[in-house]
Amino acid sequence: MMVSVATPDVAASGDQWIPVSVHARIEEAQGVVSLDLRAVQALPAFEAGAHIDLLLPTPQGPLMRQYSLCNDPRETHRYVVGVGFDANGRGGSRWIHESLTVGQTLQVGRPRNHFPLAETAPKNVLIAGGIGVTPLLAMARRLSAIGAPWTLYYCVRTPERAAFLDVLRALPGRVIPVFDGEPGVTGLDIAALARAEAPDTHLYCCGPAPMMQAFGLAVRGRAPDTVHQEWFAAPAGDAAHAPSDGGFDVHLARSGHTVRVPPDRSILEVLSTQGIEVPFACEQGVCGSCETRVLAGRCQHRDLILSEAERDANDRMLICVSRCDGDSLTLDL
Repeated sequence: MMVSVATPDVAASGDQWIPVSVHARIEEAQGVVSLDLRAVQALPAFEAGAHIDLLLPTPQGPLMRQYSLCNDPRETHRYVVGVGFDANGRGGSRWIHESLTVGQTLQVGRPRNHFPLAETAPKNVLIAGGIGVTPLLAMARRLSAIGAPWTLYYCVRTPERAAFLDVLRALPGRVIPVFDGEPGVTGLDIAALARAEAPDTHLYCCGPAPMMQAFGLAVRGRAPDTVHQEWFAAPAGDAAHAPSDGGFDVHLARSGHTVRVPPDRSILEVLSTQGIEVPFACEQGVCGSCETRVLAGRCQHRDLILSEAERDANDRMLICVSRCDGDSLTLDL
């Protein structure tokens, strides 16, 4: 996972930062480097699919980015992330690729997981697009460790861009590269793939927006608990920031305050103007940093990470994009 957005207020992240040093920096493929991050003591455990916040001390000021962990979840001595160069980003990946050196100290947050692996599934099919392979690599490693079958479709423009391909091929699973930028090669038909899989097969997808949108269409009709996806960022024209019909009140249970959220502002924006600190990063509903407990009221979910079951439970929301489906909400703030 990569959320390439600037962080307006890093102090508002609220995470317990952990100092790590860059133990190794490896050019994994064209435009992709991996970072081996280590701390003095054992790092917090993580599960396959998890990501971390990484605080980058750039000359323009600190930037917070989210990157998926791709090493073996059994490892406690290091975190490994893969970083793809984004020429159109806001500077985070460029700084890592051009300026970050071995031995440099960074800060990381504790792992969070909105892309969990169903370890007891009878079959797992993983679909990666470009740098979206990173969380799926951790899943392939975990499934291999527990003896569970898996197949990975790895879509990338050319072989030179296929980071971690040799690592994947060394694992006891099935790896199918799709070099869709090569002459005569067609892109992966995700719809046909989904139709061919048994109803109890679990499907996972992480990649750029066009792939994610195609995946969403392909898995319609499948049981929601067999479908798993993680977005890099919200797609252009996504409903997350669409105008709303009206405003609503937000009651803050801990402080006793009530704030009014107008149609053209998010809950997070209003709280920030009131000096109320809430962890946040992407402001697109894809990283999970601002997830907040809902105590009363109905949510209008606009995020891209909560499952249908989590939305139906109505006990949490991403306040950077989601809104109230009614007149008021009560939050655990």
